[in-house]
Formats: sequence, structure tokens, C-alpha cells
Amino acid sequence: MRSPIVLIHGLHGGGWVWHHVAPLLTAQGFEVVTPTLTGTGDRAHLLSREITLETHIQDIIATIEMRDLQNVLLVGHSYGGLVATCVADRLGSRMRRLLYLDALIAQDGRTGFDILPPAMAQTRRERVRVNGADIAFPVPPSAAITFPDPVRKEWFVAHLRPHPVGTYETPVRLSKPAGSGLPVTYIAYENPALASIEPSRAYARAQKGWHYRSEALPHDAEVVYPERVASFIAELA
Repeated sequence: MRSPIVLIHGLHGGGWVWHHVAPLLTAQGFEVVTPTLTGTGDRAHLLSREITLETHIQDIIATIEMRDLQNVLLVGHSYGGLVATCVADRLGSRMRRLLYLDALIAQDGRTGFDILPPAMAQTRRERVRVNGADIAFPVPPSAAITFPDPVRKEWFVAHLRPHPVGTYETPVRLSKPAGSGLPVTYIAYENPALASIEPSRAYARAQKGWHYRSEALPHDAEVVYPERVASFIAELA
């Protein structure tokens, strides 16, 4: 078995988002782990106001420790980048590389809301208050999701669940800057480029020693272009 790969999903997702990617990696001999964060996906029944970013960090730490994983390629997509940054900071000795797929990058002392464009952060807070009972980001309407494949879009939309807002209100605590001591690759998806991710893309571009590249893919490429995404992961694993 080759080096283990831990895939951390994004907003409204779950381990299910890697359904089309994971088998492609497993077929190449990789051990692939696709945890679902508390309160999301198949664990949506646990949704509560008490869930924070720390809850999700502990989800991934526990997964890695209970499976005794070493030499891990840790992959964070979208919101999952916040979690991946913090897990790598705490479990650096178990990590081999950190891979961000169009992801948010945690910064010490800042919350998830802090690293979004300010107007977008305010809009999201309002959506939580009005449509999310001040507990969770409500699932976006189907019309707001643009996929080239209508069948995959229907599948994707059917699986989306609200995401606990407390995860965006938690100030990050890092012992060192994101990715320190590890090889880091950031792959930006820019067809189209989501405005919510741009501050993190800019942060990644500014980091010396990081490998940064852009791909003409949509934000949820793992669903509609799984072969491409699997190839990005496998080449670094």
C-alpha cells in the first residue's frame, strides 16, 4: 500500500464528495480516507450551535491517530483548507505534504469569516441569521450551482447539507504559519474563480517555497472532473 491520503471536504459537503475520486486513487494502490466532519453529510444529524472549527480539527486528528496513519498527504478542499492547515500544524510529524485544492487557508488569530471578502462575510452572516436559524449556513439554491453535467449536478445538490456556522466564528490558533516545515502545493480552480477563495489564493501566491498553479476547472471539480482531480493528488502522493 502506498502513502495514505486524507481528503477533507468543503462547505455543505461530506466524505461523499470524493465518491468519484477515491476509487481512482485506491486503484493505484493508495490508502484513501474520506472522513465526514461533525454536523455535515452523513453526520448531519449531529448539527448544533456548539460545533466549532476545533470540533472539525479533532475529527481529522482522531481519524489519523486511530488509523495510525504516517507519511500522510493531507488534502483540503474549500472550507476543508482551514481544517487541513490546523491539523498539519498539530500533526506535522505525521504529514508528508499539504495540498490545497481551491481552499481557504487558516491564519493565526483570524476566523473563517475574517479571511473572506468583507461584503461576502456579511452576506453569509445574514443568510445564517435569516435562513439558518443562527446555527448553520443554509444549502444554496440549485440555481446558484453551475455544473456542466446535469446528472452530476442533481446528485451533488441532493447530498448538500447545512454547515455549522460556529466553524467560521472560531479564531484559529497556529504555532507557526500555515504549512511551515512541509512541502505545500496550492491548486487554484479558476473556471470560474470563486470570489470567496480569492484572498486565500492571493495568500498562497505570496508564500515563498509553495508550489502554486491554476487550473481551468470549477470549484467542485472533484464531482464533475474526478479524473483530473485524482491525477493532481496522485502526482503528489
